[in-house]
Amino acid sequence: MRNTYLRGLYQLAKKDRNVLSLVSDNGLIVYDDFRRDMPGQYFNFGISEGHMIAAAAGMASCGKIPFAYTIGSFLAYRSYEFIRLDVCLQNLNVKIVGIGAGVSYGYLGPTHHTTEDIAVLRCIPNLTLLSPATQQETKALVQYAYDVEGPVYIRLGNNLPVGLYPVGGTVLPGKISILREGKDAVVFVTGEILHQVMGAAERLHREGIEVGVVSVHTLNPFDTEGVREAADGIPLIYSVEEHSVVGGLGGLLSETFAEHGCEGRLVRIGLKNCFAKGYGTREEVLMANQLDTEGIFQRILEDFN
Repeated sequence: MRNTYLRGLYQLAKKDRNVLSLVSDNGLIVYDDFRRDMPGQYFNFGISEGHMIAAAAGMASCGKIPFAYTIGSFLAYRSYEFIRLDVCLQNLNVKIVGIGAGVSYGYLGPTHHTTEDIAVLRCIPNLTLLSPATQQETKALVQYAYDVEGPVYIRLGNNLPVGLYPVGGTVLPGKISILREGKDAVVFVTGEILHQVMGAAERLHREGIEVGVVSVHTLNPFDTEGVREAADGIPLIYSVEEHSVVGGLGGLLSETFAEHGCEGRLVRIGLKNCFAKGYGTREEVLMANQLDTEGIFQRILEDFN
């Protein structure tokens, strides 16, 4: 997804000289083409994420469209006050892009995990919140972020090589994407962990359990109507996220169903009042926290036994 984002940003910047790329001492190699071809639209702030966001706000106030990119944990937590006051309070046209969503940087431990960003950012007024799961979603949402007049946060995993959308499937920003139909249960998922959920759904199918899968790539604005329709008449509803269930997608669904009603039972799968445990690859950390395909499969299966 990172490479898809970079290609999309490059194309936007080529067409619109107001599009600026801001980084925080990262992406030096992956930004080679951008720096070579558009040096006047590229700014490296060093390891100074708060200053980068503050400068992005200033640039936006002058009519520029800055895309500020670095590791998500350093944006959502370290730069929180700058995002809240310099960008969102002023409702400025800044695009904030966090790489390494969830436990993508599993080998670096909890300091680099981005597992509470949805919770801390979605309560800030004026902030559009996007969480793509695939290359196709990333491409559509980067364009959407450019088109939106105002603050946007995009949380990206690193790279997911497998396409999960059916042939001809489309991504509609602001709407959910139903990737699999199922009458026994439905799983709402956000972010790159969609890959593990699709694998679990296929295994459940072999057990005779039909599970629908819904990608929630736009968290604010939230597709309340689409979510309610997808959950209508389904006895078991799951949220799965590489994130805390408190304040994340599970929290968002809980709020939605509490306000608008829901016949089914919601089960939240994610990090429950804990930091992700373990070190290693993303896959190894997911396994250690029962968020890999096997863990998700077993958790849903137990409700049918």
